[in-house]
Amino acid sequence: MMGRIRGKDTKGEVLLRKYLFAHGFRYRKNDRSLPGSPDIVLPRYRTVIFFNGCFWHGHEGCPKFVLPKTNTEFWQKKIERNRRRDLQVRQKLQQMGYRVFIVWECELATKERRELTLQGLVNEIYDLQGLEGKDPRPARRRR
Repeated sequence: MMGRIRGKDTKGEVLLRKYLFAHGFRYRKNDRSLPGSPDIVLPRYRTVIFFNGCFWHGHEGCPKFVLPKTNTEFWQKKIERNRRRDLQVRQKLQQMGYRVFIVWECELATKERRELTLQGLVNEIYDLQGLEGKDPRPARRRR
């Protein structure tokens, strides 16, 4: 059953990308030249975004993160390895000068939470660039 879970182009990740695109952000996806192959890279803003599944990345305090009752030791070790790897990847990217954002699967669960999370992310990216709510798209030239 676990083999059927996709690693990229998940429903939440696609939703996140569509929202960013609609708000004028252009991105690369799953860039293998960067540590951890970030799900979304915004090169213009030196920003990367990871869309993390709550179970696979051990989201503390989240109802979607429950260790299975069978083979518990295996799953504890696996999720702890994932957490350590995530931390190392974040540190490497930050040392390279990238800002790292993480969007959790549970943050996009309901429509209200989705809007708050996505708009908050867009606002944070704007604020870091000094845009403060301005549209990042360049003005169109008239001919």
